[in-house]
Amino acid sequence: MSGHSKWDTIKHKKAINDAKKGKSFSKVSALISHAAKQGGGDPEMNPTLRLYITKAKELGFPTDKIEKAIQKGTGEGDEKVIYEEATYEGFGPFGIQVVVDTLTDNKNRTVADLRKLFEEIGGNMAESGAVSWNFETKGYIEVYSGHMEKSPKYGDPDVYIEEDPEAVMLSLMDLDGVLDIEEIEEDGKKGFVVYTKYENFGAVRDKIAELGLVIKDAELIKEAKVTKELNEEQLSRANEALSRIEELDDVQNVWSDIE
Repeated sequence: MSGHSKWDTIKHKKAINDAKKGKSFSKVSALISHAAKQGGGDPEMNPTLRLYITKAKELGFPTDKIEKAIQKGTGEGDEKVIYEEATYEGFGPFGIQVVVDTLTDNKNRTVADLRKLFEEIGGNMAESGAVSWNFETKGYIEVYSGHMEKSPKYGDPDVYIEEDPEAVMLSLMDLDGVLDIEEIEEDGKKGFVVYTKYENFGAVRDKIAELGLVIKDAELIKEAKVTKELNEEQLSRANEALSRIEELDDVQNVWSDIE
């Protein structure tokens, strides 16, 4: 009996993981299509597209689907899809402020889904500006302190070459538009998070790429200037509400003022 029970649990977890993977696939596919529409379908000439392709590969997104997503964006495929960026604001449980970034091919559907969900979590959507005044948009760039060298043999994986973190830090500090730098370590690789002003994000990202460093992630983030402190029980409920918003297919990022 216990074996049967355990198997049911495993199947249930697998179903949840498969659903999450499906949502991740659909979201990264939309990002690839949108990036291709904005900056062209050549990853070598489009750093944003190149980054999303890398993310897709890390998720296990099939190569043929990556190509199809690019073609959707450039209009070369059988079906052309136009995605639009849109940001919505609202209040969640305990009056927390919430900003939701979306990428959608149907704004009416997205608004209806969000409005219903905000009501379900005990909050409500708000007019533009009701919440966003408290959020500052910054550039966030995650960088490894090393570079990749192409393998001399076709088909072999590229080789990661680590560099002196202190030298990398100094080179990052010299870049115009950098607000702050934090040291990090991930997957055994040392690196940095570079924060930039909103208007300098693209230029700093491109400069870092020119230095030959490996960019792990690069996106615009929204940080609350004034934060709200919740107790443990409130925090659990608030995080659950934010996770539900995050799970919507059209949602790319969710930001809140929770401390």
